[in-house]
Amino acid sequence: MRLVKVAVTQMACSEDHAENVDKAENLVREAAVQGANIILLPELFETRYFCKQQNPEFFEWARPFEKHPVLERMGSVAEELNVVLPVSFFERSGNTFFNSLAIIDADGQKLGVYRKSHIPDGPGYLEKFYFSPGNSGFKVWDTRFGKIGAGICWDQWFPEAARVMALQGAEILCYPTAIGSEPTDTDYDSCPHWTITMQGHAAANIMPVMASNRFGFEKGISGKSENSYDVTFYGSSFISGPKGELLEQAGRDEEKILLAEFDLDQIQKLRSGWGIFRDRRPELYNVLLSIDGSPIKRNIQKNLDLGTQYVE
Repeated sequence: MRLVKVAVTQMACSEDHAENVDKAENLVREAAVQGANIILLPELFETRYFCKQQNPEFFEWARPFEKHPVLERMGSVAEELNVVLPVSFFERSGNTFFNSLAIIDADGQKLGVYRKSHIPDGPGYLEKFYFSPGNSGFKVWDTRFGKIGAGICWDQWFPEAARVMALQGAEILCYPTAIGSEPTDTDYDSCPHWTITMQGHAAANIMPVMASNRFGFEKGISGKSENSYDVTFYGSSFISGPKGELLEQAGRDEEKILLAEFDLDQIQKLRSGWGIFRDRRPELYNVLLSIDGSPIKRNIQKNLDLGTQYVE
């Protein structure tokens, strides 16, 4: 039996960066008091969601992974509280910028960084102006309280990402998020679609999914215009169980901590018993490597001794 208690936080973000980080730390501390071992914060919680408009001044907010002040602070908190913290941050690497996530283990050590792979570019979510597509690949980290896979926001809409992390041994999937209204279609509510998409990742891979979103109205710098949009983030953060069941979900307009406890060994037995990884046919899936579904010619040499395949 390997019991782990996870927590998903939900918060509003203001223009005061220090206030946002203080609020995030307070939520982490409160979740730890309630027994949480792994605590997820929202995407880019240090600031308001600046990608609502294109403003080169915002590049000044990016910091390198090493010695990043928020990561250093959260590392100390993780060590003090004996908790695992996936922490979203705006990363600068040389002259390149990424939307990134650091995994901080319960001893305060940074295990590594994941850089967001799928970068959206639509009204109110103009991320391609700020972020290069991540070059880290999808990763899984072996933390004190389980093996964690993580994507960031738009990554959560791609089942391939969840499956890659599951194949790499993930036991829990984490998705820090910043999602809300569609500025050019105010009648459209993506929240139900957003939720059930990730419930599908949980069900298809038989593992818990954690999604942490911000909430509240955030105004574009110059109001609603061609290059600056208002967005109301709809919260609704949630925890899904390994069968895709919705265990806990926050409201649309509240600061919240959600908690759930899982037996990772029991979930592993369930996952193995279903045979969804045993019965995979990867030799049939090479079309997934194309951008448009066109067949890809592959030279596959089977290694019968090892039962593996080498692809040229």
